[in-house]
Amino acid sequence: MNRSVPLGRRLAVTAACVIAAACAPASDQPEPAEETVRVYRGATLVDGTGASPIEDAVIVVRGDRIEAVGRAGEVELPGEHTDQTFDGMWIVPGLIDAHVHFSQTGWFDGRPDALDLRQYHPYEEVSARLAASPELFSEAYLCSGVTSVFDVGGYPWTVALEERGDTDSRFVRVAATGPLLSTIDFWLNLPDENQFAFMADSAAVREAVRENADLGASAIKIWYIVPPQAPEDTARMQALVHLAAAEAAARDLPLVVHATGLWEAKDAIRAGARVLVHGVFDGEVDEEFLALAREADVIYTPTITVTEGYRNVFEQVGSVGLPYPAGCVDAGTRNLLDSAIPSEWAPPGDMLTRYGEFVKTNASIGIENLRLVHEAGITVALGTDAGNPGTLHGPSIHYEAEVFQEAGFTPLEVLISATRDAARAMGRGSELGTIEAGKLADFVILKADPLADAANLREVARVVKGGRMAWPLE
Repeated sequence: MNRSVPLGRRLAVTAACVIAAACAPASDQPEPAEETVRVYRGATLVDGTGASPIEDAVIVVRGDRIEAVGRAGEVELPGEHTDQTFDGMWIVPGLIDAHVHFSQTGWFDGRPDALDLRQYHPYEEVSARLAASPELFSEAYLCSGVTSVFDVGGYPWTVALEERGDTDSRFVRVAATGPLLSTIDFWLNLPDENQFAFMADSAAVREAVRENADLGASAIKIWYIVPPQAPEDTARMQALVHLAAAEAAARDLPLVVHATGLWEAKDAIRAGARVLVHGVFDGEVDEEFLALAREADVIYTPTITVTEGYRNVFEQVGSVGLPYPAGCVDAGTRNLLDSAIPSEWAPPGDMLTRYGEFVKTNASIGIENLRLVHEAGITVALGTDAGNPGTLHGPSIHYEAEVFQEAGFTPLEVLISATRDAARAMGRGSELGTIEAGKLADFVILKADPLADAANLREVARVVKGGRMAWPLE
């Protein structure tokens, strides 16, 4: 099954590639997957559907699609094929990070609203570098076993990455919302380009949804922030959120919402949110929320570890002090993490102490709410909020997976959240997320049993995307 791309979207993507260099030059693009037949055999298969593992499995891949899956001796092998054997290993679907931001770096140079280092790292230069070299983050994802990501808010060029991910076997697959609609007038934009569109009035809301739809966005994202204000102002903002939801629905675009408060999360669901791209962190979720989420079949993406990432970078723990190995991350990002924040800009000790307590409380609430949501039977997709300081593109997914296990998920449930259900969150569940006949051949060969411990998802030996070896390149 091929994805059809409307002419308007193709033109928008082409323009974005030219302006932002977000797509590789034509000469660097590989040819479409040939009808080469490859057979992967010998490993234990955990297919992501929830089914029991298959020992001594065989996966037949024709071109970029899976043709057949089963146990050795039960799958008919094609006449001519290349054969790779992975005895003693495990095969799982390609991991999917359901919450990332290519417009952010993983350090403060991409988030001057958190710590303003623009004197040393001009934001315009940082943003231009990100637009020109997204492959750095893509390589970190593939190295970490991640074959697809959902970019839920960024500059318009991020939408062009969707095309690149589907045509370049060496680039991670991407679904992207493009610029996010915000209930507050947030300043973190460029002089001539926005990643935040302020929902000032109904005309601004309609224009923002229309522009994202014309750009070819996969969904509409709302940053639902409720500042202290008069009740009539909150009611007006609420009406604009519901208008944005209606405008998105009219264009058949899923609605994803950043709503970390319980009231906002409930209202987002009532408005028609398909995905909550953060968990609730201001208190325990109640029965009303759980009932609303179940009835609406909402997907909950909790992003438990992102605040801890901020603390780690504030405390300047460096790349070796992170709770996950940073070896897959590009050298430039690791150098930033290992560099000292200028003393005049470093946060004072009392601030670090207060923030450390906030992180502990946030994690405790987030984990408990994740447990309640999971027990209620609500779909949970694993996502990290990668790009925020201390939450690095690629390997941060492994730390989030281990926290899911801490919240009561079995290793198999963690895997399903990071594959099948994350694919649903990014709107591509029919093509990605499980190893089944007819789906895209994206999978990871592991050196350790993922059903014994979610930490074994770190043990990446090989990554296959679209039927081709995507990492390591040999």
